[in-house]
Amino acid sequence: MFKVEVSSGKRRNMQILADASGRFRMMAIDQRGSLKRMLAKVMDKPSDEVAYEDLAAVKKSVVKILSPYSSATLTDPVYGYPHCVQYIPRDVGLLLAYEETGYEKAGANGQERKSSLIAGWSAEKIKRAGANAVKLLIYYRPEASQETLEHQHGIIRQVGQECERYDLPFVLELVAYPLLEDELPEEKGAKATTDTPAFARRKPEIVVRTAEEFSKPEYRADVLKIEFPADLKYTQEYCDGVFDGKKREPLYDLNDVKRYCRRLNQACGLPWVILSGGVGIDEFVQNVKLAVEAGASGFLGGRAIWQGCAQFYPDVEAMEEWLATSGANNFKRLHEALSGATPWFDHPRFGGYPNVELADRGKDWYRKFSGFAA
Repeated sequence: MFKVEVSSGKRRNMQILADASGRFRMMAIDQRGSLKRMLAKVMDKPSDEVAYEDLAAVKKSVVKILSPYSSATLTDPVYGYPHCVQYIPRDVGLLLAYEETGYEKAGANGQERKSSLIAGWSAEKIKRAGANAVKLLIYYRPEASQETLEHQHGIIRQVGQECERYDLPFVLELVAYPLLEDELPEEKGAKATTDTPAFARRKPEIVVRTAEEFSKPEYRADVLKIEFPADLKYTQEYCDGVFDGKKREPLYDLNDVKRYCRRLNQACGLPWVILSGGVGIDEFVQNVKLAVEAGASGFLGGRAIWQGCAQFYPDVEAMEEWLATSGANNFKRLHEALSGATPWFDHPRFGGYPNVELADRGKDWYRKFSGFAA
């Protein structure tokens, strides 16, 4: 386990990002490209005709209704922050994204991905905006070319150094993507996707290797926002289409998946949270339960929590009605799944909580909070 010094400023902000028991129940509404595509489908128009005001309106409603259920809310500085910041409660933390949406195609076959930062944006400006953390999404494959790897590593090191300079926690989001080597012979020529047996089979190794790399102190990350290290839709128990109606051939079972989660926990030298990655709420709840059992400190979920509201756009009243009922219930289910999560301060990276009595009081408070289970 890597040991590094953590500043008081970072520790203080980590407390604000988590609930009183030290667990992360964070919401992500920083999506830009994926949200634009979602609204384009609902509005029956090309993505490039979805207006700035459309994205801003959805983000405003999601934050206004659901942010109070989160311990911290993540948004972007372009469409989200200007229209949402006033709706984030004073006891809810704020994370701001640093990466530009999308990616640059790279590598010999154009299948690799290079990330970039938002022009004119910085950790200093994120701190001045009142945020408690910087979030950076990086597309990553350990098998990518050296040029691509060096580019991605360089961006992460730069952001890590900025976060250390301004005493802001660095939440590093890591997302894998398919390469030609992930395709089975019968899949050759098909559109690259992560929903294939070949990618699902390789996913545990990819996620674990990635977590191990970016737990190294040279990157200065404080929390890893990471993918679930398997695909439950390819397990013996869920392959009959329970999550999305599509039947698949099983590749592993839940005992295998629990082993992958334990391997991921061992590989993470930092507190880690599970991202939702566009799956439905039922699948995400199961992902969170399994991750927490293995040692995760919570979740930073997005579309799984709120995507159902988009079907009603541009009817804002109907959208907010859905968020106040179904969206709030999604959060309640995730709060219940969070029971037993490892508090961030109990992770070896932070060396335990300095005041055990205070931590116990926080846990008691959490048990009573809005009737949600601890």
